[in-house]
Order: sequence, then C-alpha cells, then structure tokens
Amino acid sequence: MAQLWGGRFTKETDKLVYNFNASISFDQKFYRQDIRGSKAHVQMLAKQGILTEEERDSIIEGLDGILKDVEEGKLLITSEYEDIHSFVEANLIERIGDAGKKLHTGRSRNDQVALDMKLYVRDEIDELDKELKKLLEALLKIMEENVHTYMPGFTHLQKAQPVTLAHHVGAYFEMFKRDRGRLFDIRKRMNTCPLGAGALAGTTYPLDREYTAELLGFDGPTKNSMDSVSDRDYVIELLSALSAIMMHLSRFSEEIILWNSNEYRFVEIDDAYSTGSSIMPQKKNPDIAELVRGKTGRVYGALMSILTTMKGIPLAYNKDMQEDKELTFDAIDTTKGCIALFTGMISTMEFCKDNMEASAKNGFTNATDAADYLVNHGVPFRDAHGIVGQLVLTCIEKGISLDELPLSEYQAISPVFEEDIYDAISMSTCVEKRMTLGAPGPNVMETVIQENKTYLEEE
Repeated sequence: MAQLWGGRFTKETDKLVYNFNASISFDQKFYRQDIRGSKAHVQMLAKQGILTEEERDSIIEGLDGILKDVEEGKLLITSEYEDIHSFVEANLIERIGDAGKKLHTGRSRNDQVALDMKLYVRDEIDELDKELKKLLEALLKIMEENVHTYMPGFTHLQKAQPVTLAHHVGAYFEMFKRDRGRLFDIRKRMNTCPLGAGALAGTTYPLDREYTAELLGFDGPTKNSMDSVSDRDYVIELLSALSAIMMHLSRFSEEIILWNSNEYRFVEIDDAYSTGSSIMPQKKNPDIAELVRGKTGRVYGALMSILTTMKGIPLAYNKDMQEDKELTFDAIDTTKGCIALFTGMISTMEFCKDNMEASAKNGFTNATDAADYLVNHGVPFRDAHGIVGQLVLTCIEKGISLDELPLSEYQAISPVFEEDIYDAISMSTCVEKRMTLGAPGPNVMETVIQENKTYLEEE
C-alpha cells in the first residue's frame, strides 16, 4: 500500500518502522468523525468555487457509501492503511475516481486529525454527561427515599455525629454535579474548529473557515494555525475531569466496600453486582466496587502520561502527539463503563436501615447533642465537653449507649440532667434540629432534593 506521502521517498519504509508509525489500529475509532469532517470540508470547497458542485456531490455520495459499508460490516478497516485518513481517502478514490483525489485540497493530516480528535472528544463528553445524569438520578432517588434513615456520619473513619442516608448520598450528588459542570466547561472551551489550519501555517486556498466551523457545530474557527494543530489542552482537561469522576466513584466504592463488610452490614449488594469465593461458600464479594476503585489508577495514569508527553514538545505538530489517542480512548471507555456499572449497583443495592441507626447510637454520635443540652441549661461548653466525656467512658465500661444509660448515672455526673435528656439525644432530635442549609435536617433536605430535581429536569 503506497502512503499518501510517498512521492518524496525512493525507498520502501521498513515494515517495523511502518507498523511503529501507523495509527490505524486505534484511530479507526475516528471513522465517523473523519467522514463527517471531510463532508463539511468539501461542502466548503464547493461553496468557495474550489470544487465544482458535481465533484462535491460525487465525493459526499462516496463518503456516505463508505460510512454505510463500514457500519454494516461490508468494508473492513485493516492495517493495510497507515491511518483512518488514508483508509477513507484511498477507498473514496477507488470508488469515484479522480474526484476523490481532490478531497485533501487545502487540508493537512495535521489539521484533519486535530479536527477528528475534537469531534470525538466532544461526542464522548456528551455521552459521559448522559451517564453522569443517570447516576445523579439514581442518587436522587435514594435521597428521596431516605430523608429519615439515620446513620453515623464519620470523620477520620470514626463515628462522629448522626446524619441521614439522604444527607450522606447528597454529598456525592454535589460531587458528580460538579463533574458535569467540568465537562460542560471543557466542551465550551474546546469548541473551536481547527480545520483550515493546514500543516501549521494555513493555506493559500480561499477557505471559508467560519462556514466549515458552522457546519460542524463549532462556535467558530481557531485563531492561530500553529496552536490549532498542536493543542491538546482539551485532552488534558478531559483526562483531569475523568480522573476527578473516577476519584469520586472510588471514594463511594470504598464506603460501599466497608458498608458491605460483616462489621458494618449497612448494605446488601444485589447478586448481579457481586461474586462469591471459589473456596469460601459464605462470601459475597463487592467486586464491582473494588474494580471501580482499582480502575481509578488506570485513568490517573492516562492523565500523567499525556502531561509527560506534552511537556517537551515544541511548536507545532510532532508525532509524539499520536500518543494522546489510545490513552484518551481507554480512559473514556473505562470511565463510562465504571459510571454505568456503579449506577446499576447502587440502584439495586438494599440499605439495612436498622443496622445503620443502631450503629449511630452505639457509636456515641449523639455525644455532641448531650453537651449542647448542658450548654442550653447554662453549663459552659468546655465543662459540658468534660462531663459528656465522663458519660461516654461510663457507657463504654458498661457496654451500653448514651440512650441506655439510666438517668441516675447521668445525674451522678451532673445534676443538670433531667428526664428530657433522652429526647434531646434521640437520633430524630439530633438530626431534625440541624436545620441550617446543607445540614441533614428533613426540611432543608427536602429543599435541597427539590432543587436537585429541578436541576436534572432543566438539563
């Protein structure tokens, strides 16, 4: 197979060198984007009088035929071609003859691959956003159903204060909501069209770059041809955003793994999202959560790799940039798969509400509220802190919770305590009196849930 650039060379490229240089094994993912970009390009060329309308129509018909045959499996993308651009152009020429040779007029593979990558990333951002929205919908459903499901809130992985499952899950809603915002920002910032930049210095043909950009749904053309072909900032930004998404998924996965343990028993993972042991019949392993946690490092690796690749590249295009594709493709596929599986796992997961509430009580998460009770009866907070510390020590020695400690024991340490202490430290009171915006109180949680619902409906 003769290369598109073969005229300058008198010697066949070494096979090992050819294979090392070729990108067809991975950039074949671009076939839809490459054909779409080529169709827009020839429409613009015809508009500018560089191609005739007949040539335009013939090329577009040929490109549509190639797309249809690839989609239907009638035309295979093979290693006979160096890259996806060569595949499309060679097949076009074979189908329509000399008119196909005019496809590349006013265009370089440098601005062509820059366009393909932008179109692909833009399409994938839209797909990622859809998956994140499904995840947010699943989280919102859990929130709506668990405004009064009490559980311990943690700091330092120590039981701290009582919250609700709705409140806990709501924290992840905020994280993934920010992730969607990051994707939106990246899409907006990257939405300029590099086609027409040529190899690095534009072209002498009278191209209408604004028209091409409009046809392809961009906000406008890029403003510097050298930057157009050497910009991979949007790839780095995307991989950074994917890393943040995976980090959030990993944090939640870690909690589910803990909640699934015999010590916590907060959740029951559906059989479809867990596995057993080959030797221990009692085991039910949270494999999906563990794999999501593990694959986070894989996406981090892609980000570090492209940052390292780009750090020493002078202007303009260099072949090093070919390394961006496999990394990005893998990170996108990994993240999309993890979001989808995670969404399925939490949507089918059962929460053991009684165990959650018992854990909150037995972890002295209401100790702060006992101290607040004393403060409300005129005891200085520092003294109240010490008194409740003694109460907790007494409970630990007796193996009981603050709710179970007799009033006589309370009054032996501080006569300020009265019968109403039990109501003051009940899980419902502890949660419901926390009514500042962002707290777990049911009224403010309902407000936040409604806002979240409106946010998802508006998108």
